[in-house]
Amino acid sequence: MPEGVAGVSPHKCTQMGAGPPRLSGTVVTKVTVTNQRTMATIFTKIINGEIPSYIIAENEHFFSFLDINPVSRGHTLVIPKKEIDYLFDLEDAELGELMIFAKSVAHAIDKALSPMRTGVLVDGREVPHAHVHLVPIYSENQKTALGQKVEVSKEEMVRLAEQIGNAWEPPL
Repeated sequence: MPEGVAGVSPHKCTQMGAGPPRLSGTVVTKVTVTNQRTMATIFTKIINGEIPSYIIAENEHFFSFLDINPVSRGHTLVIPKKEIDYLFDLEDAELGELMIFAKSVAHAIDKALSPMRTGVLVDGREVPHAHVHLVPIYSENQKTALGQKVEVSKEEMVRLAEQIGNAWEPPL
């Protein structure tokens, strides 16, 4: 594994202009574990700023960042800040709001990177924290299965986070 956390840039990179500013300046409200687990997931640690990430967008309830094992350039994860293991255990309203937030991030990916379209994948086995994968699709024969990792440099990850983050418009 490369230096840091699988080669991701420092969390503060977002505060220095790569992507949108964090809510409430650089202070992040700690996420509370709401399921029966006793330890926070890696995603909760990312939200809390304990693990660096390439942040795309966030609001009070949701958070998005580049996947460090992308299957496509610009592959983004969208997660609720509420720690819950299974996507379909979210309340109906929360699930709907998550998808509306994901839609706004997908539009930012489309605007910033001009893929043919942005696909949506949900697997849920990788990390015990509900999440949605947004995968830019650039060609008809592109493989989009999770595990089909493509190499993206740290510099490109920073650039992608900035491009997508700058294109993001919060949902109404």
